[in-house]
Amino acid sequence: MLPFDENLGLGVLILVTATLYASVGQAGATGYLAVMGLAGLDPAVMKPTALALNIVVALIGTAQFWRAGLFRWRNFYPFGVLGFPFSILGGAIHLPAHAYYPIVGALLLIAAFQLARPARQQDAGKLPPAAPPFFLSLLTGAAIGFVSGVTGTGGGVFLAPVILLMNWVEIRHAAAVTAAYNLLNSVAALLGAYATLRALPPVLPWWLVAAAIGGAIGATFGNRYLPDKALRHILAALLAVSGTKLILF
Repeated sequence: MLPFDENLGLGVLILVTATLYASVGQAGATGYLAVMGLAGLDPAVMKPTALALNIVVALIGTAQFWRAGLFRWRNFYPFGVLGFPFSILGGAIHLPAHAYYPIVGALLLIAAFQLARPARQQDAGKLPPAAPPFFLSLLTGAAIGFVSGVTGTGGGVFLAPVILLMNWVEIRHAAAVTAAYNLLNSVAALLGAYATLRALPPVLPWWLVAAAIGGAIGATFGNRYLPDKALRHILAALLAVSGTKLILF
């Protein structure tokens, strides 16, 4: 167990991380992993802890976006149908730390780069979103669900760039979709990683409270006050920072 001051410091960082990620419809798993990794926590503790924090923030975010009228079932369910079972499968797989961090970090950097480009180049004259083909949505949800289960990230950080780059959903509705996807897949991945639950830290309940406060602040601020361009830039920056930190562990 970490000393009290380190636990308190991690709690503050978790609150800040949850606030930033929730403002763009994300639950923050990659940020939590980065924070815990820098604090020297065991990877066996990090994955289930990040998923537990993800569930709390994703639940708050989904509720906030639902109340704001931004959640659309038809936008979400094609990705969630296969995302849930494949997240369970991925959650049961535990990669060694030397493989885990570089893989996740590289995926996040690629996603950040791709997401930042349209933020600079495609804001003007962009076509209205077109609904994705159903079968392609199923495959996308399944693939990202499996990756999210293996990495313990919830999957929203991978789904958001895909649906935005393909112009399948407008950005605010995309934030609502990814919040719900994070919730569903985090629950699934935690079920798959059930054997590691004994490694959850005793201080987790306090971290969950910190994440809940940050998630409520971020979700409220994001879906009411931030312009679309700012949302895209924030998400791209968060992905880049998280990816870099994971690679440098």
